[in-house]
This record gives sequence, structure tokens and C-alpha cells, in this order.
Amino acid sequence: MLKTEKIQSIWQGGMRVDNLAGDHTLIIDQPANMGGKDEGPNPVAFLLIALGGCLSTMAAIVAMQEKIDLRGFSVEVEGDYDTDFLLGKTQDGRAGFTEIREKVTIDADLTEEEKQAFFEKVHTRCPVTDTIRNQTQIQYEVL
Repeated sequence: MLKTEKIQSIWQGGMRVDNLAGDHTLIIDQPANMGGKDEGPNPVAFLLIALGGCLSTMAAIVAMQEKIDLRGFSVEVEGDYDTDFLLGKTQDGRAGFTEIREKVTIDADLTEEEKQAFFEKVHTRCPVTDTIRNQTQIQYEVL
């Protein structure tokens, strides 16, 4: 069953963007050295936040479905991207992450092999991971 998720991003001036998602407003901004007021994470940090949050939510879902007593789950996510390309200083390379790394801590009565299998299942079922790993078609319309 397909579900459509929809948000709206509204530029507020400067580098601030208010993002409406359901009843929530999330602020994206840039640090002062990039022309912003540092009122929120930047967009690439939000991508990593979405990944970490999705993995954590999927861990809770998989644990519940498999009746695993998950006492704790945390993931540290970091990635590398070329700021020179996104700022237009070079045309070589790409704007997106060249690599994303995850460090996962699982607190449950599982062996190391079971933890690995558990996280592989979480990783496979995570929609954000899937979107990053696979080429998702993006369609746009300029109004």
C-alpha cells in the first residue's frame, strides 16, 4: 500500500526556511558564517536526522514485531559532502553526500550476530535508507 507524505517549505528571508509537516513546524537555517542566524540545523543535517530517526523508529517496530526486549537503541550518523561544489566554487564533483557512516548501539539480550541481523533488517526496511541508496524519481513543477 502506497502512502503519500507531504510537507511544505516556506523561505522566511535570509537563510531561514520554515517547514510544515502536519501539525509541526521545523526550522532550517544556516550558521552565521554561512549567512544564517543558526536558528535550526541546515538541510544536510536534517537529512542525517531523518536517517537516524527513521532507523531508530524502524528498530522499535522490528523489535516489537519480533518480540525483542529493546532496552536501548542509538545511532550516530555522519557524512561527507563538498561545500565548494554546492557554493558554486567548482563544477567538479557533486553536491550530495559522498559517504554516510552509521555507528549503532543496540541494548538488547542478543548476541553480536543477532544484533547484526537485527540491524540489517532495520536497515533494509528503513524508507529513508532506501531513498538514499536507490535513485528515487524526483518530479518538479515550477509555478
